[in-house]
Amino acid sequence: MDVPLSWQLAKLVVSIGMVLGLGAIAVRVSPRVAGLLAGYPLGTAIALFFIGLELSPGFAAESAVHTLAGFTATLALGGGYLLAGRRPGLTGVLAGTAVGLAAFLVVSLVLTRVEFDRITGTLTTLAAIALFTWLYRHVPESVARPAGRFSWGALMVRALLAAVIIFVITGLAHVLPAAWAGVMAAFPVTMYPFLVILHLNHGPGPVATVIKHYPMGLGSLLSYALCVSFTYPTLGLALGTLAGFAVATLWLIAWTRFQGWLGARRAART
Repeated sequence: MDVPLSWQLAKLVVSIGMVLGLGAIAVRVSPRVAGLLAGYPLGTAIALFFIGLELSPGFAAESAVHTLAGFTATLALGGGYLLAGRRPGLTGVLAGTAVGLAAFLVVSLVLTRVEFDRITGTLTTLAAIALFTWLYRHVPESVARPAGRFSWGALMVRALLAAVIIFVITGLAHVLPAAWAGVMAAFPVTMYPFLVILHLNHGPGPVATVIKHYPMGLGSLLSYALCVSFTYPTLGLALGTLAGFAVATLWLIAWTRFQGWLGARRAART
């Protein structure tokens, strides 16, 4: 199927906006908040929506079932990046990227060999969230210092990375089965370019903080993928996407309030 130019431009514009917004939050608010929002259904929503638009809502819904388990591969990517990307500058970015992508591909290969349904896919990622949260418990917190306005160079890098990833994922969906399309849709389309720019501008410390808090933000992504797996065939892409964002937002609000409650209890005890 030939993809209209307007759809291709829409992918580019949306991808750029997502990455820039996440980067602004990290620099002007905190990497911790950015890590939580990195788990919000940004890149996955873009990928699944355009897969549904270019192929069919039914194919996208089937892919979303495998996306539920595919977030485990995304966690593996973050873990690989954290382990290898400890040096500042381009050296750290390249090392973190190489190991992170290798981890993503290895775990993806395993996941695509398993016949997941909604329950087993969700439970797989929930188990991975618990594991990585425990593994990251001693990762120190670090804050990115404000760097002023974004430069045109940084804008072009973000645009290129985000656009290439989206185009690769949606392009592969035309030639791969739904299992692979779903796992690829779990790739951190907006988080990975954000990590690269954050690493180059502020070093590995803030990057480690974002990765540390990323697993606990995945509940929103799981909620989104689970919702669209039901709503795409019944409500269509537009309403199904809105329903997915509504469910993901409700989860994020509930999780944020729960964290605030826990923080208040700890403060009261001390």
